[in-house]
Amino acid sequence: MAETRRKHFSMIREFHVADVLTLANAACGLGAVLFSMLYMESRSPTYFFAAAALAPGALLFDWLDGRVARVRHEHSALGRELDSLADVISFGVAPAALGFAAGLRGEWDWFALMYFVCCGVSRLARYNVTAEQLSAGQDKVAYFEGTPIPTTSVLTAILAVAAWQGRVGDHLYGGVWTIGPWELHPLVLMFILSGSLMISKTLKIPKI
Repeated sequence: MAETRRKHFSMIREFHVADVLTLANAACGLGAVLFSMLYMESRSPTYFFAAAALAPGALLFDWLDGRVARVRHEHSALGRELDSLADVISFGVAPAALGFAAGLRGEWDWFALMYFVCCGVSRLARYNVTAEQLSAGQDKVAYFEGTPIPTTSVLTAILAVAAWQGRVGDHLYGGVWTIGPWELHPLVLMFILSGSLMISKTLKIPKI
């Protein structure tokens, strides 16, 4: 028991201020998922907008954790892994959950949303593996291969505008197509585009 307690407190001591901000990012992402679920149950727009509103919060914490880590020189492998896990929730799972709640529930939509999340996971895994090589000895990488996963906040913003205009559910932009035995909402194609840009190896974006 004593050994278990020592290991527990040892892990807590390894957390830095930047890591706490990263966990706040993850909390925003989980909150967005839960609000999306509440919206599907109640159909109250308040929950939908609350889910969308947490995206800027996640973005803020994601920016702050990197900034604080550089200022305090708290870079660590643990911090990098935490950041990736938080980003998967906030900028991968949360936008997909909000899209599903908005009405992207056709059979083809399911595959598109799963593809989007898998692209986000793959992009972050690749980043973690290549971060040291791309940073060239600096505190941060010189450029991103593919679009950074926080750019998926654009999808959340589009869904928020759609909800504001009453274009969710049966009134989604683009309507619905029947392809073979299954349905597809054209709006879900923006998730496919976003996912494809994230895993692109030819697209290099300088990191400011």
